[in-house]
Amino acid sequence: MEENLKIGICLRLLLLQKRNYQNKIKNMKRQKIVAGNWKMNLNFQEGRDLASEIIRSMGPTEVLAILCPPFVHLNHLSVLANGVSNLEIGAQNCHQVASGAYTGEVSASMIKSVGANFVIIGHSERREFFNESDNLLAEKVNVVLQNDLRPIFCCGEKLDIREAGSHEALVGSQLENGLFHLDSEAFSKVVIAYEPVWAIGTGKTASPAQAQEMHQFIRSLIAKKYGSEIAEATTILYGGSCKPDNASEIFSQPDVDGGLIGGASLKAKDFVAILGSFPKQ
Repeated sequence: MEENLKIGICLRLLLLQKRNYQNKIKNMKRQKIVAGNWKMNLNFQEGRDLASEIIRSMGPTEVLAILCPPFVHLNHLSVLANGVSNLEIGAQNCHQVASGAYTGEVSASMIKSVGANFVIIGHSERREFFNESDNLLAEKVNVVLQNDLRPIFCCGEKLDIREAGSHEALVGSQLENGLFHLDSEAFSKVVIAYEPVWAIGTGKTASPAQAQEMHQFIRSLIAKKYGSEIAEATTILYGGSCKPDNASEIFSQPDVDGGLIGGASLKAKDFVAILGSFPKQ
């Protein structure tokens, strides 16, 4: 009798937790984000100056700004960002193992310890130049979440894949292999960034219609896997040569929730202008 009572209490607690999680998802509003990926640029003084100028220039906003500098800047920028409304710091990568004899690598727990809260995972340059596979990226996603960090998971196609009409199949595979092993609660912490690789550093930009088409496709895959409520709550960023002069049109698309910004994030004026490019509610 006592054992049955304990089982009943445990089941009721599990049911209550499930209902609380479902209510949380229902009440989630899709977060607008502009993340600046500095890549391998700026020495310590230059990075400090840029971050300080961005902070001075940012006005009140509901858009979350994330600065993703090289590792050497993380600690100092986290201090600068402390107490600044709607500003977070993120890393550009992490190792998939918690610790050990991996000279030159940085772990998720190290990133968390200096005050960062986001990590870019699977950027197209990591996939191409460092041969990062979907399976490896799944491991990185896991360790990021285990350390109470949020992954910005990148996906996207090269020009030959786009021209062959295989871009949806490729992006679907990247999501399936890199992210869709997560349960619903873990997945709800993920930000996705769609990168048309053919539009990064080339001067080309996906048209607003092309960006919307792919973002809508990605959201439909999430809905099939996790349900429409989680899909509608997932932030999907556009990451392909987004600049002040095209951000407004791109961000006006219904399934585009912001941008993962490269070159334009290295100029405070441009980055802050992009922050202000969302349609007025």
